[in-house]
Amino acid sequence: MVFDFLRRDQRPAERKSSVSKPLLAYHGSGRVAWSPRDPASLTRAGYAGNPVGFRAVKLISEAAAAVPLVLQDAERRYEEHPVWDLVRRPNTGQGRAEFLEALFAHLLLTGDAYVEAVGGEPGELPRELHALRPERMRLVPGADGWPLAYEYTVGARRHRFDAQGTPPAICHVRQFHPQDDHHGLSPMQPAASAVDVHNAASRWSKALLDNAARPSGALVFKGPDGQGSLSTAQYDRLVAEMEGHHQGSRNAGRPMLLEGGLDWKPMGFSPSDMEFQKTKEAAAREIAVAFGVPPMILGIPGDATYANYQEANRAFYRLTVLPLASRVLAALSVWLSDHGAGRVSLLPDPDRVPALAAERDQLWARVSGADFLSDAEKRRLLGLPAQADA
Repeated sequence: MVFDFLRRDQRPAERKSSVSKPLLAYHGSGRVAWSPRDPASLTRAGYAGNPVGFRAVKLISEAAAAVPLVLQDAERRYEEHPVWDLVRRPNTGQGRAEFLEALFAHLLLTGDAYVEAVGGEPGELPRELHALRPERMRLVPGADGWPLAYEYTVGARRHRFDAQGTPPAICHVRQFHPQDDHHGLSPMQPAASAVDVHNAASRWSKALLDNAARPSGALVFKGPDGQGSLSTAQYDRLVAEMEGHHQGSRNAGRPMLLEGGLDWKPMGFSPSDMEFQKTKEAAAREIAVAFGVPPMILGIPGDATYANYQEANRAFYRLTVLPLASRVLAALSVWLSDHGAGRVSLLPDPDRVPALAAERDQLWARVSGADFLSDAEKRRLLGLPAQADA
């Protein structure tokens, strides 16, 4: 029977130096433990190990990769062009959606994205484009502070790319960072504290389910002669019995049999314990805000910023997806122009984004009704080339 050893072993207890030995209660204390802030650790904790961060990055990168694109210069839009062929099939292992999704995800997770041009003669478009992993890339600054080279390391092998070549083999896209001249600031950095809180709350909830984090009371021992200490053998045996018979989901609700001077003192949850779920939801909202995703879209309860889902989705595309896509596509356009693509620009086409259809219809109606504008001015306001497609 559980704890029957206490009845058999009633020898006078040894006097121990610890006055807390009679209380079998688990507690935690110490300094706040934050996860490392390097890109690899943040990616593991905030993307691979956190559902909110994973969904936010996945949602933004997939939406930005799926935005319809147009290729145009100052005069016309192109339906067929070598740049189109390269974008539609960047390399043999990836299509357009996979390539762009990886590029956007790298930028969100690390603040930097790198594209390598493979093949092609000087003055010609490259044959393939590859998105390189940012944590493997190291920027080598020159004496003037500008990038001199990029070193890409995989295992024991290292490849050096000349950053000052004409044209450069690497296209480096980065987010704005106020304190770094060469690398961008990822949304994962300001969201890191919220990620740690959210992950800790999840671990706490799991530990409660396993009945291993903290008991709901304390066992107090009082011997027959008034002594308040267990012998070493009794203490170790009691801990083993507790772990074997009252820990884990299979032992949930199992009654406890107390013998040999043991008394159960129940302890309720403190107000801070009761607030754990609200703390977790607040942390989830902070993660979503850092990435620019309305919490409503992620299914986070308690958010009433937008009147409905349609309004939240429209704000998501207008404030997050389109600016990100425009930044990356503009950098790619300039880089490919240096490789011989001509002065063409890859642009997102908001007219074909369903979430923005109502706004675009209103814009077209206002511009069309402005009789004081010439056709050329109307086309510029709508983001169209100077003349119709030839």
